[in-house]
Amino acid sequence: MTISEDSSHAGMLAQSVGDFVKRGADLPRVRALPQTHADFDAAQWRQLAELGWLGILVPESCCGLGLGLAEAAIVAEGLGRALTPEPYTAVAVLAARVLEQSAGPLRDELLTGLASGERVPVLAWQEQADDFGGLQVATTATPFEGGYRVSGEKQFVIGAGAADGYLVTANAADGLQLLWVPRSAAGCTTGRQPLADGRSYGTLTLKDVVVPREQVLASADAARAALNRALDHAAVTASAELVGIMKRANEMSLDYMKTRVQFGKPIGSFQALQHRAVDLYIQQELADAVLRDVIRQLDGAPDEQTRALSASRAKSRCADAALAVTRAAIQFHGAIGFTEDCDVGLYVKRAMTVSAWLGNGRNHRARYARLSAKVLRKEAA
Repeated sequence: MTISEDSSHAGMLAQSVGDFVKRGADLPRVRALPQTHADFDAAQWRQLAELGWLGILVPESCCGLGLGLAEAAIVAEGLGRALTPEPYTAVAVLAARVLEQSAGPLRDELLTGLASGERVPVLAWQEQADDFGGLQVATTATPFEGGYRVSGEKQFVIGAGAADGYLVTANAADGLQLLWVPRSAAGCTTGRQPLADGRSYGTLTLKDVVVPREQVLASADAARAALNRALDHAAVTASAELVGIMKRANEMSLDYMKTRVQFGKPIGSFQALQHRAVDLYIQQELADAVLRDVIRQLDGAPDEQTRALSASRAKSRCADAALAVTRAAIQFHGAIGFTEDCDVGLYVKRAMTVSAWLGNGRNHRARYARLSAKVLRKEAA
């Protein structure tokens, strides 16, 4: 069952994504990433734009489709099944949601370019590995000639290799600032660090980068609200990608169990393996059900606390389930599963990176507990 199958347009979208990945996405390209150092294909990106998928969350006033998180999750799940390396969630969800709640003429320009595929803005907010919420911001924005001079370093910037600019968080005297920094800006340099799945993340170094006032997208409470909402929505969309990864890994395991013969029988006939396969399928379906329930909640525009609780619920469940399913897939395949030539290993590596991005299962369970305790204290007061 795919996400949001209760509407005809969602079913058609899911079919369209399935057809796309069969035609244009292939595992040999994914396997070649570590050698080519190119985790972004401009032709593939243009196709995503032509199909309208980059503009799913972009308002119609900016040439987008103005749809909801359910549709974005359908695309993310389909791309996850094929391990498509292009940074769909990082750009079409995370950056798009930040820009949506920004202000000024630059907002419309960037959103329009994002939807058309001509602009690739990415969010650079994280500075420490354990701060997936962007609460610890050491990057500074010092007032300078009507704008700011920005200095600092951002880590774990997914999509940096393809970005033409960054949505940067920085602290100023009047609060948090959300700034647009073009990739070509003087004092802005981007480093590349490899990920386990062959893709890369960027390290953004800013040294006295001049940001004119017209490139300030949001300030203070508005900047924090835009960032928090975008991170929650991106965590849910990443969860959809994890669902796609685990579904395909489970399918590969079941296919192998039907054909691998040992002691004169397919290994799928062994009861111990059947029981384990059923347990993993249950984990997959639980993750899928939680995800669909959370998406319905978030598309209903809940309050900030409910949104945060729901996002953590989805990410913790899907991250842990994807890791369990893909690691078990290696074991189902036996010795061949540990070889570089076995495709199932690619799914393990992608599950590892996506489950860690935007907070892993442990991070989100801790956040859920913290937020729940806050609710209980408020109710008791």
